[in-house]
Amino acid sequence: MPTATVRGATIRYETYGTRGPWVALSPGGRRGLEAVESLGKRMAAAGYRVLLHDRRNCGASDVLLDGKESEYEIWADDLYELLRQHNALPAIVGGSSSGCRTSLLFALRHPEAVRALLLWRVTGGRFAVERLSQNYYTQYIELAKKGGMKAVCESEHFAERIVARPSNRDKIMAIDPKQFIATMELWRSYFMRSIDLPVIGATEKDLGSIKVPTLVVPGNDRTHSLGIGRNAHRLIPKSELFELFTEDKDVDLVPLEEWDEREDILAKAFVDFLQRQLAPART
Repeated sequence: MPTATVRGATIRYETYGTRGPWVALSPGGRRGLEAVESLGKRMAAAGYRVLLHDRRNCGASDVLLDGKESEYEIWADDLYELLRQHNALPAIVGGSSSGCRTSLLFALRHPEAVRALLLWRVTGGRFAVERLSQNYYTQYIELAKKGGMKAVCESEHFAERIVARPSNRDKIMAIDPKQFIATMELWRSYFMRSIDLPVIGATEKDLGSIKVPTLVVPGNDRTHSLGIGRNAHRLIPKSELFELFTEDKDVDLVPLEEWDEREDILAKAFVDFLQRQLAPART
């Protein structure tokens, strides 16, 4: 797959389709672009040009563990630059879970660059904040304190990043453990600020400021509850609600296979929404 240099990071990406408005989709967690590849191909078949990418610290892109802003703000600005390089702005931007957070931050930081938002598995609430801050940050802080950067390299996530891009090992090992811990603590602090917000990374005022058509598809577990998604829809002025599931499961995280099984329904909902909302702007 091709790569691009984006704000100092080597970013792996893929594009599908040759016509229509640009769509950028991001997966949840720190998953690579393969997690939304099938969905992206469905969108391309429906007449859109689709860009997928591995965010920094994900997939086969560079590991760069620094920055003075939240991880999601960094990801949002990376996506903006990658789309700019492809002359793909303004774009339809969407994502699942952490990809949803990236998309929201993209819209808030670059409102002129967004045609529409596709938000699924929206994340918010105390349980989600506490669980995810542990998964994304605290566990690595503890590893670095006990075993330095060697222990970080040997963790499941970063070991996979090294397999995907072997040069990442040297990048990780070159980081001063104290600086790594400081960065993780900073990113965790941004995350924890969302504990009482309607969604992670955005206030009620932020959500109310979004002016583009938005489709909200709530999740169905403790981390991505129906209530959080429904409330996001209530707060985003031009949003529509599409419920792929109608009740939450009492689990931390529903297996993604349950969502994969309904991907055709999700893709159709996206396409129907965009055709209604953006038909005059199609190119």
